[in-house]
Amino acid sequence: MIGTEQRVAIFEGQLKQAGLRMTQQRRLILRILAEAHDHPDAKGIFTRAFEHDPTLSLSTVYRTMKLLESQGAIERHAFEDGVSRYEHADQQHHDHLIDVETGQVVEFSSPEIEALQAKIAAELGYEIVRHRLELYARKLPKAGRKRVKKDV
Repeated sequence: MIGTEQRVAIFEGQLKQAGLRMTQQRRLILRILAEAHDHPDAKGIFTRAFEHDPTLSLSTVYRTMKLLESQGAIERHAFEDGVSRYEHADQQHHDHLIDVETGQVVEFSSPEIEALQAKIAAELGYEIVRHRLELYARKLPKAGRKRVKKDV
């Protein structure tokens, strides 16, 4: 797994490669994003960064996120709630379970699901090139829960 400093350097390199100069505000946004272990939206990134630099504008965050997405450094997810959320693009493939009551995003991976998807595609005469799986769920009461191991 890539550390924060390495990820910031990668983000900076991708923005410089796109011909953009590296401002202090962009650097701050990159650091906030590199440190994120959740799936923040632009407003969440802005709120975290604003604590360090109150001159930062939300539009700067949106522009920076769009640039990083266009460079392939981050992935944007538009879950059912309509809010675009972001995560690092350098992670291993995983799927998402979204809690419909809290909005919490849980990452998971399942070799069984991957194999079943490939089998279905092959039976239909296709090969999967890429995919995203999003499960929208509500937490069960403790009595109804089974213990499941998360790989991610």
